[in-house]
Amino acid sequence: MAAAYKRVLQPGERIRVLVVDDSAVIRRLVTHALEQDPLIEVVGVASNGAIGLQRIPQLSPDVLTLDIEMPEMNGLEMLRSIRRDCPQLRVIMFSTLTERGAAITLEALTLGADDYVAKVSNEGSLDRSMNRLRDEMIPKIKQFFSFPDQNRAAARPVQTDILGAGMVRQGMTVPQKLRVRPRVVVIGVSTGGPTALGAILPDLPMGFPLPVLVVQHMPPLFTKLLAERLHATCQLPVEEARQGSPVEPGKILIAPGDFHFKVASNGSGLRVLLDQSPPQNSCRPAVDALFASVGEVYGGAAVAVILTGMGHDGLRGTGILKAQGASVLAQDEASSVVWGMPGAVVNAGLADRVLSLNQVVPEILRIANGN
Repeated sequence: MAAAYKRVLQPGERIRVLVVDDSAVIRRLVTHALEQDPLIEVVGVASNGAIGLQRIPQLSPDVLTLDIEMPEMNGLEMLRSIRRDCPQLRVIMFSTLTERGAAITLEALTLGADDYVAKVSNEGSLDRSMNRLRDEMIPKIKQFFSFPDQNRAAARPVQTDILGAGMVRQGMTVPQKLRVRPRVVVIGVSTGGPTALGAILPDLPMGFPLPVLVVQHMPPLFTKLLAERLHATCQLPVEEARQGSPVEPGKILIAPGDFHFKVASNGSGLRVLLDQSPPQNSCRPAVDALFASVGEVYGGAAVAVILTGMGHDGLRGTGILKAQGASVLAQDEASSVVWGMPGAVVNAGLADRVLSLNQVVPEILRIANGN
């Protein structure tokens, strides 16, 4: 997994980007889209991985945008070299929204790519294509950096009284006597998630007594393939959640792309409830949607886990669960690709434990066993 700590940009400094793609049209489109932001500078382009590798020491980029299908040296081959020789370089893959594109993108994330964006489809006009690319790619590039104004804002207290019933404020913790024996584990994750999930979920043992419900920010098809990859490596069965699926002990359910994943009781047990209500925190599926529904059904009988990811999705839902007595675990900054989501929970005073990735499952097992 790539280094987690954000590099602080100094006043006047810009993020240096190298664009690697065999399509001249895409290279121009990406360059124009990115250079609309005054904090980003495209320092060079390359038409394949071999040329890209030559230009890294020449141009010293901070971020690489990397196509997958290229002649001479493809994106996966280049990525392997980068992770061996340039571990600090951030890499964002270009993906197509096809089954092959999703499978290769998941492979790239496993190999150490930091994030991905979908290649622009036919938007009807060049302006619309460039605007969509700009709106998606620029935040993903900036998530790896911090700026002087952001540092000053981070030093101010986080107001979290908007969480749930307003019971949780900065620095407060729920008294230990309110802790509830868990009946479910819920996990929220975004950037860096496939690697993080692949590192921890296989460690859950056969016979694990709780259901495990996961929201990973990904589009349709990607989540299905992610569930299949995890099923092949985990001791517990892993499925993409479907409408009406039973929520059962010892089963891992992954939220499907473009649907909020919730749980509800239908009188005969707990079932999956999927809907396409508006995105929350610009996300669908949203961690907040799952956590809030778990609060309604399980109360505080949950272990809430917030892993690596951009933004603050999961903050509100974590507050709801915490106020009812749930245990809250957050991944630490050092082992996160981006410490946005877990950092928001930690800075709000909601985390019971801040853990490296390899400590997460042992702590879940300890809590599940009532220790």
